Amino acid sequence: MTTLQQTLDELCVNTIRTLAIDGVQHANSGHPGLPMGAAPMAYALWRNHLLHDPAAPSWPNRDRFVLSAGHGSMLLYALLHLHGYDVTLDDLKSFRQWHSRTPGHPESFATAGVEATTGPLGQGAANSVGMALAERMLAAHFNRPGFDIVDHHTYALLGDGCMMEGIVAEAASLAGQHRLGKLIWLYDSNDITLDGPTSLAFDVEDVAARFRAHGWHIHKVEDGDRDLAGLERAVAAAKAVHDKPSLIVVKTTIGYGAPHRQGTSEAHGSPLGPEEVAAAKKAFGFDPAQSFHVSPSVRAHFKLGAQRGVDAHAQWKRLFETYRAAHRELASEFERRMCGELPADFAVRCASELPQWEPGSGAATRDAGGKAQNALAAIVPELIGGDADLSCSTKTSLTKEVAFSAEQPSGRNLHFGVREHAMGAIGNGMLYHGGVRPFVSTFFVFSDYMRPAVRLAALCKLPLIMVWTHDSVAVGEDGPTHQPIEHLASLRAMPNLRVVRPGDPNETAQAWRLALESDTAPVALVLSRQKLPTLLGTKEKAREGVARGAYVLVESQAAAPSVLLIATGSELQLAVEAHKRLSGEGLAARVVSMPCWATFAAQERSYRDSVLPPNVRARVSVEAGTTFGWERWIGDCGVALGIDQFGASAPGEKVLAEYGFTVEKVVEAARRALANAAVRGA
Repeated sequence: MTTLQQTLDELCVNTIRTLAIDGVQHANSGHPGLPMGAAPMAYALWRNHLLHDPAAPSWPNRDRFVLSAGHGSMLLYALLHLHGYDVTLDDLKSFRQWHSRTPGHPESFATAGVEATTGPLGQGAANSVGMALAERMLAAHFNRPGFDIVDHHTYALLGDGCMMEGIVAEAASLAGQHRLGKLIWLYDSNDITLDGPTSLAFDVEDVAARFRAHGWHIHKVEDGDRDLAGLERAVAAAKAVHDKPSLIVVKTTIGYGAPHRQGTSEAHGSPLGPEEVAAAKKAFGFDPAQSFHVSPSVRAHFKLGAQRGVDAHAQWKRLFETYRAAHRELASEFERRMCGELPADFAVRCASELPQWEPGSGAATRDAGGKAQNALAAIVPELIGGDADLSCSTKTSLTKEVAFSAEQPSGRNLHFGVREHAMGAIGNGMLYHGGVRPFVSTFFVFSDYMRPAVRLAALCKLPLIMVWTHDSVAVGEDGPTHQPIEHLASLRAMPNLRVVRPGDPNETAQAWRLALESDTAPVALVLSRQKLPTLLGTKEKAREGVARGAYVLVESQAAAPSVLLIATGSELQLAVEAHKRLSGEGLAARVVSMPCWATFAAQERSYRDSVLPPNVRARVSVEAGTTFGWERWIGDCGVALGIDQFGASAPGEKVLAEYGFTVEKVVEAARRALANAAVRGA
């Protein structure tokens, strides 16, 4: 490499650094330290290895790059701008501002070229494992001799904070288990976190040894601040390893180039300040009076680097057209999957193949869900997923499919092991990648372990399917540690998350269909452990009713109801039985099944009023969980039958009865609601 080329490389690296510190300083907010220290490794990767096309950010066979240490977002924005993505200098100047395309942490829905929304540390790392899994699965399904149409790498950049998060250990362990050789992580090891040196809390562990134990290949670069050649060799060596994921441990100096703050926590999460910015620019050979400066030679050099990806994209398109001529059906399926579309015959086949249950039969909704899921798996070949070592309990195994493994990459059953934290984020990563529709599963009470990933799925409109079983105190003898109480309410509070708690087998089948038809929101299917009866009317009404979130299951015998019984899940049967008793007493009751609050709330006002007439103020909610939030639907005259304390260890039927979930208690609640309405003049 010539001296001139070395100088140009250094100029490019320092341009990344100065753009980052200018963006942070201009916003008076942000994290300059990571971009300054990690710029060389990012440059070495993007300039000479990463295959991407700025004009086609969604090209299916591009390499993926995830900034797991998302607080260093100005590093990514500078890279995107310099490589020609739709990120302008004005966007860099709008860092962290209202409606900016350069928000504080990378957002996949806001900025072209951002592969994953990485806020909570470690989520992006786990996302990258999901991407690598999706690449492996799609390659096994679609590639044919001479046609490797799915063949790319996934890279992620992590910091010390990521390495401390437990989710990273879970994700890394699973990646090693499956020998994901096209997954490469770059670890910005700068020994500094926000509070000070990592010696405060992270000084004993040997990260490289931990990853070796996880089954990873390890590379080290001791001078990540300057050794561009060593960084390039490390990435090339990692790409040459095909049977293990690779970790490149890069020793860097946080805030490199800032004379008074480099190597300190002061460079981590605050602007450097005008004087320190000027001093850093002088150290880099830049004019302190200029901001957001990019020389023509730097622009040309980055454009030349991006051209590798443009050429690779053009070559791939030619390959795919030849592939289409040889394998027309596979090519069409690949395009459909990457567009996120369901098969054209989905609705027709659902009508005939989705299971139905007759009144008088019954099943736990987890069992009904398993049957529906397997029927849908035959219709939707991209439906894949698994559970946290619980398929025998959650009933989420695809019974006609094999388990995914390094030896069986075409398998559709994923064994995540007891790794709930990583499982949700890996599912999100598979959706970011595209081409697959993942589901993940565990007990409902352990949804807490998945919550950061669930929240990011909702934020990013990722249609992740979550199957959460053992949905109430009916779990029984396992006791309060395993009995969800507040979970329905807390998850319903999350925007853009559809929480669906079906009341019988037919509602469950339609809930699964709703989950697959959802393309802009994650769906949580909350299912029972105990057997539930199939209710009269659900076979005919559940299709539209579940799709609308709530519907009238049993109408009052009178012209208009005087009391509404609103129920979800296993408690729906109690409302139906209470209706019979109230009708026998001459009271006009209507039973409303409300499996999904969010979907019902999104319906037009006329439909909502037809289900819950505003003039009927006597209302009862029946749900084995906290009553918090039910006032929205039952109003000031209503009675909420629920559980506002933790559960107890005893047989499930006993626990339900002790907490008031009996037909008699529902009837009593209806009478109280009627009395309340009468007193208040309804």
